[in-house]
Amino acid sequence: MITGELKSQIDQIWNTFWTGGISNTITIVEQLTYLIFIKDLDETETRNERMSKRLDKEFTPIFGADQQDFRWKNLKEMDVNERHSIFSNTVDGIFPFIRSLGSEKSLFSTYMKGATFGISKPAVLDQVMEKLERLDMSNQDIKGDIYEYLLSKLEGGGTAGQFRTPRHIIKMMVHMMQPTLEDTISDPAAGTAGFLVAAKEYIDKHYDVTELDKHREHINKHMFSGSEFDATMLRIASMNLFLHGVEEPKIIDVDAVSKDNSISDAYTLILANPPFKGTIDKESIAPGLRNVTDTTKTELLFLALMLRQLKKGGRAAVVVPDGVLFGSGKAHKNIREEIVANHKLEAVISLPSGIFKPYSGVSTAIIIFTKTDNGGTDNVWFYDMLADGKSLDDKRNLLVDADIFEAFSFGDVDVSLSAVEDLKNLHDKFNLPDVIKRFASLRDTKQSPEVKRKRTEQSFLVPFKEIKANDWDLSINRYKEIVYEEVEYDAPLDILKKIEKLNSEKMSINDKLSKLL
Repeated sequence: MITGELKSQIDQIWNTFWTGGISNTITIVEQLTYLIFIKDLDETETRNERMSKRLDKEFTPIFGADQQDFRWKNLKEMDVNERHSIFSNTVDGIFPFIRSLGSEKSLFSTYMKGATFGISKPAVLDQVMEKLERLDMSNQDIKGDIYEYLLSKLEGGGTAGQFRTPRHIIKMMVHMMQPTLEDTISDPAAGTAGFLVAAKEYIDKHYDVTELDKHREHINKHMFSGSEFDATMLRIASMNLFLHGVEEPKIIDVDAVSKDNSISDAYTLILANPPFKGTIDKESIAPGLRNVTDTTKTELLFLALMLRQLKKGGRAAVVVPDGVLFGSGKAHKNIREEIVANHKLEAVISLPSGIFKPYSGVSTAIIIFTKTDNGGTDNVWFYDMLADGKSLDDKRNLLVDADIFEAFSFGDVDVSLSAVEDLKNLHDKFNLPDVIKRFASLRDTKQSPEVKRKRTEQSFLVPFKEIKANDWDLSINRYKEIVYEEVEYDAPLDILKKIEKLNSEKMSINDKLSKLL
């Protein structure tokens, strides 16, 4: 969780760009990303040098003998104008060097070809680097928080309904899906690669160094994939993953639901928040997707795409607008029937309606399913998530302690921990730990407490037959039972007698006061 001090430092850097004449949000994020990337490369090189000396083991340096001026530690000691010339040199400068990173013809090096230096004033570069130097990014988690805060500046609804998923919701979804070292993970609407980075962080945390080293090539080249058609997002996503230890992420430049994307049966896990309320030209849509759901709506087409791209047995956790769950159109019903009847729908988690504020008030849910090609849905788990630990107004302030928010959200602490005095009060503000715990219990269906939960509770199971009978409706309100507390009122004549008695007492008091006066 980013602290107020760190946030203030980043905001000061942001203001430096503004006062220096650079006001475009994407340009600022992109230039800051490059600078953080350059700084991180030098820190990585320094760590490798120390490790090499300690273990007396050779390593392949990032910076060659003639590229030492590109190292952050040397750049910050230079004269202002000399440093700026190294950045702005389009032939032998630092940006041609950045564009050459990664193996030859790698996707990373391909997308970095568009990376250009955009700070025209030497003084602005000097001030920004000076302020970046004060940021402590030695801790990977803090670095991730800083980068997430930078990327949050990009938040906002796009023309196709794109907006970033809150980080804690991403991490909740990742913890529910529990990615492994054997997985091939994709986000077909990658954006800044938030889901893929969270999956990498989860894997780093849950496996030891020996296991990670054994799977290093798989992690670097095969584990993480995605698609994105915005050139800036491609570069930011690639650098985001590179900074998190994925050297060759496969973030391809393609409109995911178009004819140009032919990927199928490729992934074991998909994590995504595809665009809402977007449309695509009918002639551009991949024919196979329209066979599943004949529509131009992106939120439906992406679900059909995921079914195509998953391997048999592959799983998906996807954020969808509520309309997908209960829309009465033929395309909506077709995609729901496809997932429930022909594959295995496991869960529908209804999210609080203000979760994307202040950028959107759209109501959303998470659906979790497994590709089977032969059905398998028996009972679908519904959870009515009422609170995510933040206020549901435009300010989205934390309602619980920041440390508890982080620890309880993401499995660092047992949710039954007695050290937290008022778990009931915590749950009223913060459902994430409960969602993760209850979903995990479903793996043992016979012993899971969810089997005995009533429809009046926050989570419960609904059998396949009932969903089919309700025309494949997946909205939680269709199945949730609301108990109204009966209130007994006095009879009208009794109420009138009480009023007359009160009036009489009032007149008596007035008479006594009059006599006293």
